[in-house]
Amino acid sequence: MEIQLTVNGTSRAFVVEPADTLLHVLRREGFLGVKHGCEDGSCGMCAVILDGRVVNSCTMLAAQAEGKPITTIEGIGTRDALHPLQAAFVEVGAVQCGYCTPAMILAAKALLDQNPHPTEAEVRDALSGVLCRCTGYVKPVEAIMRVVNHRGDLGQGEVRDAATVQ
Repeated sequence: MEIQLTVNGTSRAFVVEPADTLLHVLRREGFLGVKHGCEDGSCGMCAVILDGRVVNSCTMLAAQAEGKPITTIEGIGTRDALHPLQAAFVEVGAVQCGYCTPAMILAAKALLDQNPHPTEAEVRDALSGVLCRCTGYVKPVEAIMRVVNHRGDLGQGEVRDAATVQ
């Protein structure tokens, strides 16, 4: 069957089988920042922002996403123009193996879009759906709080040139 999905602001038709998960369709179509992990929603690696909230794409049928905006990590910044969250993750060394990083950044983005000034506890709660075995969450929380505390300097949607990130 054919469905219309809007991914990262671009609407297009996708041919899917009724049982295709959103995870498998997105990865098949080249959105490789959506990671494959558990297939039961317990690890959060496949997180996307769907209609403003974080969802695990492995537990959702692709057809269920029809008509709702989907944001993947590929839609929030580029190598040459990092989103402030991406820049902060690099700056504080919050990326270790990197497998969970896209989901963590999307979880943080969804939180900040709803609550521009969360507490550290709220940040930790937003990240709780993303399993990370490398970072211990200390550096990712630090990166997100850096964005929260410097929001006036960065602007909510401003991107940063990757060459300026040390």
